[in-house]
Amino acid sequence: MSAETVTIDSLGAQGDGIVHAENGPVYVPFALPGETVAIARVKAQGTIISMAKASSERVAPPCRHFGPDGDGGTCGGCSLQHMSRPLYTGFKRDLVISALKSKGLAADVRPIIEAEPGERRRVVLAARRTEKGLLLGFHQSESHHIVAISECPIASPGIVSRLEAIRKIGFSLSTNADPFRMTVLETLSGLDIAVDGLKGVSDGQRRAVTQVVLSLRGIARVSANGEILIEPVKPALDFGGVTVNPPPGGFVQATQKAEQAMAELVLAHVGKAKRIADLFAGSGTFSLRLARVGQVHAVESDEKAMKALDHAARNAQGLKPVKAEKRDLFRRPLMTQELKAFDAVVFDPPRAGAEAQCKELARSSVKKIVAVSCNPLTLARDLSILAEGSYRIETVTPIDQFLWSSHVEVVATLTKG
Repeated sequence: MSAETVTIDSLGAQGDGIVHAENGPVYVPFALPGETVAIARVKAQGTIISMAKASSERVAPPCRHFGPDGDGGTCGGCSLQHMSRPLYTGFKRDLVISALKSKGLAADVRPIIEAEPGERRRVVLAARRTEKGLLLGFHQSESHHIVAISECPIASPGIVSRLEAIRKIGFSLSTNADPFRMTVLETLSGLDIAVDGLKGVSDGQRRAVTQVVLSLRGIARVSANGEILIEPVKPALDFGGVTVNPPPGGFVQATQKAEQAMAELVLAHVGKAKRIADLFAGSGTFSLRLARVGQVHAVESDEKAMKALDHAARNAQGLKPVKAEKRDLFRRPLMTQELKAFDAVVFDPPRAGAEAQCKELARSSVKKIVAVSCNPLTLARDLSILAEGSYRIETVTPIDQFLWSSHVEVVATLTKG
């Protein structure tokens, strides 16, 4: 380890400050361009020791758990609270622009749809039983150390106000010091808590968690490793006026505001299409809204999510037919011949993107496509495939739903020809 004083040149893709040294870049977390800092350096990683010159874009973080001086350690839930809002939003939009440029794509990248504190309805917490109770919080960056939280400015008030209840539930299920995860989703009917990482759940643990949950208010469901342990009331979400009961631990957009923004962009581009394919459909975030416009063929590999979508569609009023198909689109994408049946296609894949599916779409005659992505790099790859197939990129809209992190959602609209 060596100590040196450096001036930060730029920001990296994760939001770290970068020093362009003679022997390669040095990454310095929590540093901003133009700042002069003393760092302790280990190879390409620097840690701030002191600051000689601070940037005018530096702001006081809103959370006391944030940063190298955070209470209990550096909470890894956020990494960018020290940035001014203009620098922060510009940084996120630039991630999308840079990804597109890397594939030679010129596109109209719109201003980012911003996130605000308190909007996250879904958080993934780290937990571990200790002699003093349940340690509950977020992992320190690149560490197994859990920083216990007593506040969280990104999470909804409905989650933050129930942290003690979440601790009680986690404690009732844990029998040793092994770490595990608690995914907490705020639904219309209460908190849906999915616990993962437990090696097993005994009858004693089932009785204990049942007793705890029945003594609390506002808990809709608790599951462990995908198995429902207790469900006082079915967790409910509203997807465009249709009630959906998501499966335990199922994928849900992190904020309702971002979900609504994405849905509005999807619906606006699809227009009056009569036959629509929704690929990687999940529990119906887009399918159930699209079914008010035209017939929908929803494709999803997760059987529980597909069943939740199908059940919601069958019990909703005013929808056009929705056909749900269980299918792994990575291994079996919809082929060009199958795509002839659709006027519009929407796809929202995991971070790996939809390369195989886009190769089929590029050869298709589908008039309109909407690509939704949580990874600008794989999105740029997929859009380049579609562009080679004579699709024109109309708009690209960045959406922030992971406040103060380097993650950004994107919605891209394309038209054939």
